[in-house]
Amino acid sequence: MPAAATVTAVRASAYTVPTDAPEADGTYSWDSTTLVLVEADGGGKHGLGWTYAPAAAAALVEDLLAPAVRDIDVLDVPAAAAAMAKAVRNPGRTGLVSYAVSAVDCALWDLKARLLEVPLHKLLGAVRDKVAVYGSGGFTSYGEDQLRDQLQGWALEQHIPRVKIKIGQDSGTNVARDLDRIRQARAAVGPNTELFVDANGGYTAKQAIRVMQEVEGERVTWFEEPVSSDDLAGLRAVRAAVAADVAAGEYGTGLFYFRQMCAAHAVDCLQADVSRCGGISEWLRVAAVAAAHGLELSGHCAPHLSAAVAAATPNFRHLEWFHDHVRIENLFFDGTLDPDGGWIRPGDSPGNGLAFRATDAAPYRVS
Repeated sequence: MPAAATVTAVRASAYTVPTDAPEADGTYSWDSTTLVLVEADGGGKHGLGWTYAPAAAAALVEDLLAPAVRDIDVLDVPAAAAAMAKAVRNPGRTGLVSYAVSAVDCALWDLKARLLEVPLHKLLGAVRDKVAVYGSGGFTSYGEDQLRDQLQGWALEQHIPRVKIKIGQDSGTNVARDLDRIRQARAAVGPNTELFVDANGGYTAKQAIRVMQEVEGERVTWFEEPVSSDDLAGLRAVRAAVAADVAAGEYGTGLFYFRQMCAAHAVDCLQADVSRCGGISEWLRVAAVAAAHGLELSGHCAPHLSAAVAAATPNFRHLEWFHDHVRIENLFFDGTLDPDGGWIRPGDSPGNGLAFRATDAAPYRVS
């Protein structure tokens, strides 16, 4: 057992990485993604966490959260989570503040595991040694050739048996193109790969139902955010009418958000993002809420940040192997994972097993 150690420093920095091609979903388009990195020190060890958020999250970490967790015992991550919750009472616990809290919380769990010299998934209590993933991208900005190449890269080259594309083109005003792209996706991956779609809230409830009726023969098994995730009645209506599992929850930044979604019977599978929801500490509570409602949990994005806690969540379904985040995490970290066969396997190195490549990240630093 290591000698008692406290959190001595928490630092944050932000890095903006251009996309490798124009990207869009049903309701938004972007040309870059910003990663906010948190580094936490204590007991001679160094922990890493991050979120995907505006660079302003870095200032929240250094100005508001770092003073709250400094001098707390490295082993007492729940105490640090409570201290952060207290520190953000006035600015508010949800939204961007929760993104910043998430990055710090994940860094502190990583720091604790490194201090104890155990893999993070073992510290949390693993229930599986591998985590199912699905290839995710298929942006509405992609043409047919680009869409086919990406999907076949996952399904045929990396043997990932489940893939997802974006639909809801132009906030649901170009359904004809959505239907074409669903059929293109099925043709690209063949009959044996699961096909997921994500409308990012672009449809009305009845419109979403009609879309699924039109492509019934393509066997879509996952329909993510067919309507706004705030429209619980709409989600419930779509869920009742379609064969695909309806999913939502990626924007949740508070426990009561997830409780309300579950209690409304709005989803077949709850989503959470460990880089948004409050970090590992809050993810574990969200997973318990989902389990109490008989639901599984699916991880949204940030795959290398999510892998350890996914392996430690009994009611876990799968993790999003998101194109943007995979590209950035492979660029910025040593120790990234291989999704071949549709699984990633947390390693045996202490903590999350990653090392930040500061030199490679430096050209993208914005704060």
